Formats: sequence, C-alpha cells, structure tokens
Amino acid sequence: MDRMDFREIGRLISDDRIALEYLWKRRGSATCHFCDSSDFYFIGRNRVRCKECRKDLWPLQGTRFSSLRIAPSQWLSLIKLFELSVSARKASQDIHLSYKTTLRAYDILRRVLVEELARTDAILKGELEADEAYFGGKRKGKRGRGAGGKTIVFGILERGGKVSVSIVQDVSAESLMTETVKRVRRGSIVYTDKWRGYDSLVFCGYKHLNIDHRYKFKQGKVYINGIEGFWAFAKERLIKHHGISRQKFLFYIKEMEWRYNHRGKDLFEYLIDLMLDETALVVEVT
Repeated sequence: MDRMDFREIGRLISDDRIALEYLWKRRGSATCHFCDSSDFYFIGRNRVRCKECRKDLWPLQGTRFSSLRIAPSQWLSLIKLFELSVSARKASQDIHLSYKTTLRAYDILRRVLVEELARTDAILKGELEADEAYFGGKRKGKRGRGAGGKTIVFGILERGGKVSVSIVQDVSAESLMTETVKRVRRGSIVYTDKWRGYDSLVFCGYKHLNIDHRYKFKQGKVYINGIEGFWAFAKERLIKHHGISRQKFLFYIKEMEWRYNHRGKDLFEYLIDLMLDETALVVEVT
C-alpha cells in the first residue's frame, strides 16, 4: 500500500465533507443501508441523506469515530499527529481542540491498538531474546533491578519477528516464567542476561543461553541487543509525555509494542482502518 503524501492528507483535513466522504468510502459502506442507492447529499458534518429514500444516515455510526463528538476532519488531524508521536498537549494546540478532548481521542486510539494486539497475538518461536526494563519513578537512588517506585516491563523479542511486552510485579523466576510460558513455544531458544530469574527456563522446555554483561555484550549468537534496542525505542518516545500515570501506563507501553512491530508501514491509514473496524451497521438517524 502506497504511503499517503502530506498534500492528500491536507486535502482530507481541509473540509469536513471531504473527510467524512473519505472515511465512509474507506469503510466500504458508501451505499444506503435501506435502499442500496449511492446517491447522497450531506446535511451536516457527520451525516448524509439518501436522495432515493430520503433516509438520514450516520456514516460512522458503530465505529470508534462515533465515540467522541468531534468533526471528521479533526479526527483525521488527530490520527496524523498521533502517528507522528506528537503529544496530546501539543496536538490540542495545533488543531485548536481542548486538551481534555484531545487526550480522550488519544486514549481511544491507544485502546484500539491494545485490542488489535490482543486479536493478532501469536505464540513466539525460534530464537528469542528476553529482558526486563524499568520505567518511571524517581531518578535518584538505586537504578535497574531492585529500584523502587518503578514499573517493571518484561519483553520478549522474536529475532526477525515481533516484540511482545507485559507489566510484571517483580523479576522473580515465577513471574518471568509465567509470562514466558504464555507467549513462547516450547523448544525455542531463549537468550537472556545472567539474571538468576531466568535459570528455570531449561526446566520449562526451552534451550537457554545467557550472556554476562559484566564482561561482554555479545558472544556469537548469544546477545540481547534486539530487545535492548526496543527498550531504547520505547523510552525515547515515552519521555516526551513527562510522566504517565500507572493506570494508563499499560496502554502507552503497548502502543510502543504496536509501533515497533509496524515500523516502516503507513500507520495513518492503518489506524483509520482500525478505528473503522466495527461490525455495527450504519443506522437511521432518529
């Protein structure tokens, strides 16, 4: 799929009618649900009227676009800014929308991504790298394992494939093994550092090879540079939010998982399709 250029995006967000027509056609339902006519005229920024049967329709009814009362052109602007990793505060200023509304729109987008990850979740296999990272908390004091006040994220990266992350309460063998068994096929090779919490991998049906970072970071195929690259990718993007509540952090880190797994793709149209992906039909305006 060709990447949409900025001129086309500019045209779409320049007018609510153009934006709504684009979204309706992309949804694949640009015909009247009642008489199958494709002849309409727009009577508002979010609805149209069939010239044949005179029924009024909400083209985006039943999709995530209808969960927030903002114009179609504003939705497309927000999706583009979200794709570009622009913070909600900056986005609200750019399109002259309240910060509260912009934040709600961003929350909806992140929830859509979490649902998409759940639907497409697959068992990882082959050669994998496992590691944990620590987010948030105060900068002073102990860092890394044992640091207080931080959120612990456990990640597994399939070499040549995807990364999968989850929040864990601690880095005990029980916690790490529980997450690994849920997501990794038995018989796979798992590369880690020397943390003792990973020692039980061999008893769970995995081949386990580790590297001692006190002395070297790579020994042949034994390294975890891939998953460490993901941590750098995530932290670089999350730092601009200047603090994320514990209640919402899962959605932010899963957003990073989704972005990493889809890097290089046209995320603008992908996000639009996810927002449109609902089974509900277009209904008559009451």
